[in-house]
Parts: sequence; C-alpha cells; structure tokens
Amino acid sequence: MDRKYVYLDNNGTTRMAEEVAAFIHANDELYGNASSMHTLGRQAAAGIEWAREEIAKLIDCDSSSVYFTSGASESNNMVLNVFRDLIDSGSGRRRIIVSAVEHPATIETVKYLQGKGYDVVLCPVDSIGRVKLDELKALTGPDVALISVMTGNNESGTIQPVKECAEIAHECGAYFHTDATQAIGKIPVSVKDIGADYLSLSGHKFYGPKGVGVLYARPGVPLSPFVHGGHQEKGMRAGTYNNQAIYGIGKAAELARMNLLDEHDRLWAMREALRKGIERCVPDVVINGSNEESLCLPGTLNVSFPGAEGESILLYLDLEGIEVSTGSACATGSLEPSYVLLAAGVDVELAHASIRFSFGRYNTMDDVDYVLEKLPPIIAKVRAMSTRRV
Repeated sequence: MDRKYVYLDNNGTTRMAEEVAAFIHANDELYGNASSMHTLGRQAAAGIEWAREEIAKLIDCDSSSVYFTSGASESNNMVLNVFRDLIDSGSGRRRIIVSAVEHPATIETVKYLQGKGYDVVLCPVDSIGRVKLDELKALTGPDVALISVMTGNNESGTIQPVKECAEIAHECGAYFHTDATQAIGKIPVSVKDIGADYLSLSGHKFYGPKGVGVLYARPGVPLSPFVHGGHQEKGMRAGTYNNQAIYGIGKAAELARMNLLDEHDRLWAMREALRKGIERCVPDVVINGSNEESLCLPGTLNVSFPGAEGESILLYLDLEGIEVSTGSACATGSLEPSYVLLAAGVDVELAHASIRFSFGRYNTMDDVDYVLEKLPPIIAKVRAMSTRRV
C-alpha cells in the first residue's frame, strides 16, 4: 500500500466540517456588531441566537442557559472561579472535589488553586480510569461546594458515571459540573439526564471552529463574570461577539445532533477493528481503558507497547503519514508520563509506551488497514532499538 495521509488525532482537534465552513462563508455579510441596534446588528444577533438554540437542542436544555465562551478551557475556569469567589466571600462550603483524570484545563487550575491555599481534592479512579463512586461519596460532606467530573476522558476514552456523580454532589448540597468536551457528538449528552448544574464544551472537538465554546449553567446556580467590561452574555462574558465562530459552532451542533447514532456506530466499528488488528498483529500489547462499548468513547483507542517508547512510535508513524498522539507530554517539552494513565494504575514504563488513536468523521476502514500495515514493523524496529540501549 502506497504512503497515504491518515489523521488519527481527532481527540486533539477535528477538521472543520465542510458544511460548517460553507455555512460560515455563506454568512460572511453578517459582520455587524451583534450588540448594535441597527439592521446589520440585529441580523448578527439573530444568527447568534439561532446558534444558541442549536447548542441547547444538542445538550437538552433551554437556550437561556447557554453562554458562549472561547472554549471549554475558559468554561472550566469560569466555573472554578465562581466557587473561588464564593469561598473568598466567606461561604461555609470551602472544598472542591474533581476527578484525578480531568483535562489539564481543570487539573492545572486545581494546582493553581491549591498553591493559593484552597482546599481542592482529587478523587481516585479505578483500573479503567473510572471514578470510584464509593470514594467520591466518602469525600463528600457539608463543606463541599462543587464536584467536577468529566463526561468522557480525552486520553483513555473512559466514560464516567456522571449521573451518579451528580446525585452524590446533590445529596451533600454541592453543585455538579462536567466537562463534556470529548463526549459531544459521540454519545448522547443531556444535562437533564445527568443532572448537571454546569457543563463545558468546545466547538473544535466536534467539527466546528476553534476559539469558541460553551458554558451551560442551570438557572439559579451561582454565576459571576469571568470577563468584565460589557453586557454580552447577560454580563457574564464581556467582549464583542465572534459572529462567524458562533455561527460555526451552531452548525456543528446541528450536524452532531442529526448524525449522532450513525457517528457512534461508525467510530466504534473502526476503533474495534484497529484494536483487534493490533492484538492480532503485534505481540505483547496492553489496552488502556475499557473495551466495553458502554464504558468507552467510540473513537478512542489507547494502547501501550511494552519495550517501545511512545514518542519514537509517534515519529515513525508520522513518517508514514499517520498522525497520532502519545500518552506522555513529551511533545510539550516534558518527559512526564500521562497522569491519566498513572491515576488508573498503569506502570510508568507502560505509560511512556502508550499511543492514543482517535478516530473521526473523515476516517475510513482503509485508514485502519493502512495503520495495521505500517504499525507492526515500526513496533518491532523501536523495540529492537530499545533492546540495544539496555
């Protein structure tokens, strides 16, 4: 098979859908400031409200609860800052609980808050990276203000029991937030079914534009401005609207809702074909996370290859036109293994030897076949090099 290009890093970001790009360009003339009262401003505002409605349909809420942000990182920070403000104001609920496998947008904010003296606790997970509900419940008490658990993990693909986590939060009088960024468009996400008080998502993870996201906040929950200086988003997020990006996330939400079931089944079929092929063609591999369809995001496969370094595998795959990600942060200048895998009890060496394959809308079974052709000799080569260094 000739060299081809295969993008399997869709959990990192997705290609903008052709329909989304076309929709954005079709509305290029709606460049008016959506806060203006003239005709062009009103037309721009109408487009923004249409997008808000599409997001609301996707996550099963009223559009009045949808706030546009620059992405899930901002949305996550906004929620944590709300409760920091409440603690600073003298609230008796002074503790925050998050899972140990949250996205860095949450984990790094938690580290910052801990460094400032705030009481933020990490809840442990089991061997597939799923929150231990008994331990979460044991951590709760009348001093807990917020519990935050992501819907689906970006590295392992593990789906969290967010409905049960929300129930535990509410039983002790706390609020519940979920970062649903990786789950949107892959599995059904309903804030009503979950019982979420807050939910975060990003447009670029489901074929929308980058730089735009959403915070859902249930009516009546604590909320305070993250960006001051204007009346936009009910005064909670100042700044002139990015019209085209918001139109784009609205169109992406519409497509995600329409294609959800087909998308899930197609992604799961490719994920399983690759998993079974790797287990058949490559000796001594370890699948991280769960292989149960109900417990794993359909397009995510995280595999450790003992005796081979993840960054070496990535680079050799890249030379063959296959783009994946590693289970460590080497690409960002850190040699630390994935904290998500370590939290699930994965050995440090195995965590360093992990590769994440993440499928998307534009992948096909031909991509699976190409990976299964190129991967086995790469693993053999990297393992041989590693053995020579020992």
